Amino acid sequence: MTDKPKALADVTILDLSHLLQGPFATQLLADMGANVIKVERPGQGDLFRTLTFNNRWVGGSESPNFLAWNRNKRSLALDLKAPDAKAILYKIAEKADIVVQNFRPGVLGKLGFGYEDFRKINPRIIYCSGSGYGDSGPYLSRPGQDMLLQGLTGIAAATGRGDGPPVPVGSGFSDQIGAMNMVYGILTALYWRERSGEGQEIKVDLMSAMLAHQGQEMLMAMNFHEDFQRPRSGIGHPGMDAPFGVYPTSDGWVTIAMSPFKRLVGVLGDDNLLVYDDPKTLFERRDEVWEELAKRTKAWSTAELMKALLAVDIWCGEVKTHLQAEQDPQVRHMQAIASYEHPVAGHVKVVAPAVKMSATPAEIAKPAPLVGQHSREILAEFGYAADQIDALVASGAVGETLPG
Repeated sequence: MTDKPKALADVTILDLSHLLQGPFATQLLADMGANVIKVERPGQGDLFRTLTFNNRWVGGSESPNFLAWNRNKRSLALDLKAPDAKAILYKIAEKADIVVQNFRPGVLGKLGFGYEDFRKINPRIIYCSGSGYGDSGPYLSRPGQDMLLQGLTGIAAATGRGDGPPVPVGSGFSDQIGAMNMVYGILTALYWRERSGEGQEIKVDLMSAMLAHQGQEMLMAMNFHEDFQRPRSGIGHPGMDAPFGVYPTSDGWVTIAMSPFKRLVGVLGDDNLLVYDDPKTLFERRDEVWEELAKRTKAWSTAELMKALLAVDIWCGEVKTHLQAEQDPQVRHMQAIASYEHPVAGHVKVVAPAVKMSATPAEIAKPAPLVGQHSREILAEFGYAADQIDALVASGAVGETLPG
């Protein structure tokens, strides 16, 4: 635990979000000290508590998907449809700075938890909504899931080999980009409120986010009226020429980025490859060039090839698995992997906060919570007496889970 101040220590966030987009956004803010009150369904909690990879559970019962996006938060288990829920959330909203939610458009508004409802209680409140496709239009009823957005916005069609199917990115890329846009909007709104005293509503949708984060690819396609054609080889981007790509070695793979072709040929030791050395050829025959280069790189071990390429300033890198990345010397040097102790899962390794700040550093101060673990604590902070809390728990409006 650091004794340095937290930049967002006086910011309270009412977190009504679930799954990945909203929870990652609020975790980023929690890492910087924000007081995040995560509202979950009694007993069940966030849907991500029941989803995992390959039916594997940390500590035997905890979802890695949930643990990844919910540290540094407290859980208030609340039945949003219970009559008492509205009074509780409105009472918290009187002092809250931010509301974050990623329900389908209109769902919370029908329950009385939309922006206008909270604004009447607290005109300074900042209300951030996340969705798949905005709050109107022909896709309004479609599910806004990450891979579906990758398919709709061009990134899957631009990824993979030309003789194979489109390839989604191997992580929840759309949701994480959406989360970053939420944080960007929230911090902008906080700064504006400091100047104006006014709150506002923020809307983030995954479709717009994914298009914006493919700005250079979209600009090329739209202005030249031509889609990228995926290469049939390991070329790493549909708009790039050789040698840009992924190449086999005798014991693994290496990446080679924008590098002088003649210098690369010099390392590989075969001047016959220089027949390809002009920009037009390196693009139009890039699959052929990749195949010829790959025949040569296979003769090297990864370590030997990396040493030779780096010696002449070729832009290159090893291809590593997640476990290999954890042990990477630069990753270890940067202390990019951290851990925390969870009351059920035990010792949990996590990725450390990525943003470094000298005066107000991010910190992992709390593990991901159990469902309703902090219900009593939170309600007491907002003025509820012990007997009132007992009654709310007894009625089922409020839930709780105690560690151990």
